[in-house]
Amino acid sequence: MGRLRGFFRRPPLLHVAVDTGTGPAVVMIHGIASSSVTFENVVPLIEGSHRVIAIDLLGFGGSPAPDDARYTIEEHVASLSRTIRALRLRDPFVLVGHSMGSLIAARYAATRHARLRRLVLVSPPIYLAPDAIGDRRDRTAMELYLRLYEYLRTNKDFTIRAAAGLARLSPIKNLLVVSEANWHAFVLSLQNSIESQTSVSDLASVRAPVEVVYGSLDPFLAPSGMRIIERLRGVTVHRVDGVDHVIRPRMARVVATAIG
Repeated sequence: MGRLRGFFRRPPLLHVAVDTGTGPAVVMIHGIASSSVTFENVVPLIEGSHRVIAIDLLGFGGSPAPDDARYTIEEHVASLSRTIRALRLRDPFVLVGHSMGSLIAARYAATRHARLRRLVLVSPPIYLAPDAIGDRRDRTAMELYLRLYEYLRTNKDFTIRAAAGLARLSPIKNLLVVSEANWHAFVLSLQNSIESQTSVSDLASVRAPVEVVYGSLDPFLAPSGMRIIERLRGVTVHRVDGVDHVIRPRMARVVATAIG
């Protein structure tokens, strides 16, 4: 009965952290263990010409974290979809996703074609099953990513301490938060939405134009995954030299241009 109750339960409404400006709507979703602060360098660049909406994902920021959530891509998309419907946007909008948010955005775009004017993916961690990769070096690199993520989610104290250290070095306050409060959401999102993903097939199904922005120094970027999506129809890729995973001012300008 518990499963049936979960099946019929409405997805939670997410926290709309930013809703500012007027004009064509832009909806932005952040990555794992983060919040709407991810886009603090982007919002000032576009709020003069767009309605800018930033939403905290399920389990993060100000959004709810249900005890029985599994934080699959389907659950993230279901809550995102309900929240966007509640905004009553009349016209197709631009959807921007950063990091894990880009994977969620890709699935949303693949299943809700009519709602989107453009899809913008920033720093997307596109990972493939290692046994699907022919090149030995690329396969080894992918295996290392997956081992790292397994280590992070099975070593709680280390991960919380490491995240706190990285947060102190971040140019954006509260950009990375891994704590007792969001540990459940972090672990399951990592396992069920990043390590297990179908982003390549999702992107192949997207009908709207797709803009991909990434930094040349991004440590979470898998070159083999990026090479595949670069070849997909309707995808335009923007490489920002000297930038890592974070949306710093230089990358923010490229993202703003990609939004249009």
